[in-house]
Amino acid sequence: MNHLKYILEVLLSPWVLALLIALAAGLCRLRGRRRFARGLAVAALLLAYLAAIVPVGDALLGPLERSFPPLSQRGPLPAVNYVVVLGSDYVPRNEVPITAALDEDGLARIIEGVRLARLLGPVRLVVSGGASPEATPSAVGYAALARDLGVSDASLVVLDQPRDTRAEARAIAALLGQQPFLLVTSAYHMRRAIWLLRRAGAQPIAAPTGQIADKGRIGWSDFLPSSGGLRRTERALHEYFGMFALTVGLG
Repeated sequence: MNHLKYILEVLLSPWVLALLIALAAGLCRLRGRRRFARGLAVAALLLAYLAAIVPVGDALLGPLERSFPPLSQRGPLPAVNYVVVLGSDYVPRNEVPITAALDEDGLARIIEGVRLARLLGPVRLVVSGGASPEATPSAVGYAALARDLGVSDASLVVLDQPRDTRAEARAIAALLGQQPFLLVTSAYHMRRAIWLLRRAGAQPIAAPTGQIADKGRIGWSDFLPSSGGLRRTERALHEYFGMFALTVGLG
């Protein structure tokens, strides 16, 4: 089932889909169906363009990021004993500091987790995120950075086995049971994460971070294709597909 989910997600990637449509256009042209081939070619170019501009990415990401407002907009911090940070990507290398080894999402998540833990006082910081056998778990990178920022080993709980959000939800639910806790993850990822954790029996309180959509007025340059626009679209589609997979039983 996981393999099917992965294949479907790859095929639904906007640029992969655009490439498949372009290949279909080429085949149609070879078979003499030139008008249909032109239509497919235009569709492929339009899909690739729309997927790579910021307004489209923001339109897709915005509803996800607004699902749960930041804690600062909801009054005093809840009284909890745990702050949980979900995993991301971590690629340690000798020539770079740990802040460069963590990806953009992961860095925002662990910094926010440490910040909240310090504001709350004597709480435990749970860092999560596994990896394939040849890679280093993001939980290990989180823990190292948290220690550098003054978090004691006694206050750290490292969950370095779960390799996706579903597995993280199960591990966190097994660890914390019905205890409420602050859940730190990227704002666009929060809706699916909360869904999975509640389904596993946990009691998360959303503490979203790393908001990237709706950062101001849209300028003409936002309508130029860019890697930033494409990343927004891909992140949003990944989340929407993940929630669809949960709904139909693939997740």
